[in-house]
Amino acid sequence: MSTGTDKLVRDSDSMSISRYAWLSIAAAIVTIGLKTSAYLFTGSVGLLSDAIESLVNLTAAIFALYVIRVGERPPDEQHAYGHEKAQYFSSGAEGGMILIAALSIITVCVQRLIQPQAIFRIDIGIVMSILASLVNLGVARTIMAAGRRHRSIALEADAQHLMTDVWTSGGVVAGIGMVALTGWHMLDPLLGLGVAMHVAWMGVRLMQRSILGLMDTALPTGDLEKVEAVLTRNRSQDVQFHALRTRQAGARSFVSVHIQVPGSWSVQKGHDLAEKVESEVREELPFVTVFTHIEPREDPLSFADMHLDRHQHHDQKSAPRRSKQ
Repeated sequence: MSTGTDKLVRDSDSMSISRYAWLSIAAAIVTIGLKTSAYLFTGSVGLLSDAIESLVNLTAAIFALYVIRVGERPPDEQHAYGHEKAQYFSSGAEGGMILIAALSIITVCVQRLIQPQAIFRIDIGIVMSILASLVNLGVARTIMAAGRRHRSIALEADAQHLMTDVWTSGGVVAGIGMVALTGWHMLDPLLGLGVAMHVAWMGVRLMQRSILGLMDTALPTGDLEKVEAVLTRNRSQDVQFHALRTRQAGARSFVSVHIQVPGSWSVQKGHDLAEKVESEVREELPFVTVFTHIEPREDPLSFADMHLDRHQHHDQKSAPRRSKQ
């Protein structure tokens, strides 16, 4: 049962993470204003594509804020493992929005290629775009650090989106500068198409990450090695481990393992070993919830759950136990 202190800590963490989502929303509003103004001054389709991406940033940031609030809810009877997986929906939705933005940019750029237009007041457009990029850069670095610290995929996705915007704006500024130097106005829509390709690639990557999270992907190799090291330290002639399973769910991760010990051990002795293993795993990976299961090494059914085949597992487990003579 959660204590009052635990609830206060959860509420404090939730407010802290939500604060960064609000920061992302504020940054999106500021950059939309700057980039839209830059487009209106210059008529550059490159700057228009940049403004469209910032509009997507705003929509994604609002959605991320909602999902973060959902993900920070404590476990309940219907969601015993918590609500952290909701953040994968934010990341996936953000990836989808990025793809929609990319398609919008492509449409505008193709139209401009068919009907080229001159651009004006390039100096003002460049200044405003640079200011917007600096805002996004500062906010993206802040949010990325917070996302890693709190293990929030929603914040990390938002930060990656903002960084994509920074690179996009940098490319647009460089392209507009080339237009000013060369007078070749076709560079503007061609640059926009290049931006669209980069934006689309980032959207695909975010969606892939979300799908992997929703599919209960195992812990990263580095974290798995830490778990294996704990098991190796505790392995002996009497003690063996198998059926190691891991999965990620947003900021939380789960590890389960079966511990095989002599059947003559007392319940207390087996329990003490399980507590020791769980404690050592949590010391290595504080964000992990650990489940252990004690089994007698002498019982053949203790080896029936080593594989992931649920049909085989069910058949073997449902077989009647033979009484030992």
